[in-house]
Amino acid sequence: MRRRSAPAAWTALAAAGALLLAGCGGGGAGKSDPPGGPSAAPRVQLPRLDGEKLEVSAVWTGPEQANFTKVLEEFEKRTGASVAFVPAQDPIVTFLGTKIAGGQPPDVALLPQVGALTAAVQNKWVQPVGPEAKAQLDKNYSQGWKELGAVGGTQYGVYYKAANKSLVWYNAKAFEAAGVEPPKTWKELIAAADTLSASGTPAVSVAGADGWTLTDWFENVYLSQAGPEKYDKLAKHEIKWTDDSVRQALTTLAELFGRKDFLAGGPSGALATEFPKSVTQTFTGGDRPAAAMVFEGDFVAVNIAQTEAKIGEDALVFPFPAVGAKAPVVSGGDVAVALKPSKGAQALLTFLASPDAAEIQARQGGFVSPNKAVDPAAYPNDIQRRIAEALIAAGDDFRFDMSDQAPAAFGGTPGAGEWKALQDFLANPSDVAGTQARLEADAAKAYGN
Repeated sequence: MRRRSAPAAWTALAAAGALLLAGCGGGGAGKSDPPGGPSAAPRVQLPRLDGEKLEVSAVWTGPEQANFTKVLEEFEKRTGASVAFVPAQDPIVTFLGTKIAGGQPPDVALLPQVGALTAAVQNKWVQPVGPEAKAQLDKNYSQGWKELGAVGGTQYGVYYKAANKSLVWYNAKAFEAAGVEPPKTWKELIAAADTLSASGTPAVSVAGADGWTLTDWFENVYLSQAGPEKYDKLAKHEIKWTDDSVRQALTTLAELFGRKDFLAGGPSGALATEFPKSVTQTFTGGDRPAAAMVFEGDFVAVNIAQTEAKIGEDALVFPFPAVGAKAPVVSGGDVAVALKPSKGAQALLTFLASPDAAEIQARQGGFVSPNKAVDPAAYPNDIQRRIAEALIAAGDDFRFDMSDQAPAAFGGTPGAGEWKALQDFLANPSDVAGTQARLEADAAKAYGN
């Protein structure tokens, strides 16, 4: 997978972050009425599949799963097929391997890692994208997103869902009570965290029970501090995790993780907190929430919707602070692949590559599509709309989540590899050298070099 330099993405998405700050300062500035249902005039033609039964698997749960189910229901209406959602467990490659070994693979799966797509292709589990889905990709996607769904020059996947994973969401009341402004640099973030914690509200809610959130913390610090060239090399394991640039990033991250008073529940509480709770506990409790901030992507909006907080009023957002010369921009995404050579599986890929499908989920919030044909008005508030517009404006210039590019054994497995090493680091942030040694040993084994 060819990587690019990312100045345009940094510029576009950093500018979007500035717009978020300027445009969402209260008074409902971030709210607008979402459009109604799906478009009355479908922009993609689908075959009739009466009587056909399909299964779709993804690692989505809760409201994210519920929102995607609305997309599947529309597919059912248009085709006559019956679609069942089958929740998958991480790592999804292991889950799919078990299903395939048992002769019961789902028709379509959404893979959350580039490494998972590569592994699925190497295992000969997935089918190439058919001509109808490819036509939608050519029409609606930039070359960069198409390349992410290809292996060895063959198109295998459709990137249905994207993410800006360089955002910090904050409780407006907690910031106001402490007299804190959104920070623009890492130094300002640490100063704000000190002020917030001194005011009686822990600064940050960290979802340490889910190791993937910790990889995102590291990647944002590393990209900003070490720069895109080093980032690309580390993503490919062309430099070792014992490199001094990794030491610097972990040392920087320890400035936050090493302060027990900064973390909701301290390190032990953080390690017991799963991602959904990390969000909801930040936006409940009035001006005395469990924490004032939570870091993660645009999809945080899905979990904020489970609280009474209103995005654009009670829940605001700022770009991940600059550690080095530039603020980081890390993206992620979920790629849909066909695991059966069926007409129904290809039809669903075609639908997922169309703006018709993406706009249904966009209306629910907490979702961003890399599909450039999606109507911006489909997004339910200005925050989501600006994030989506900036993603499209970035074109082919972006940095994809590093752990998602890695072999799943290193970058995508609970209790192992990078996830486990960074959980251990959260428990003991002073052990930088030991963390580096564990990361390098696990990476060398997974990458085979």
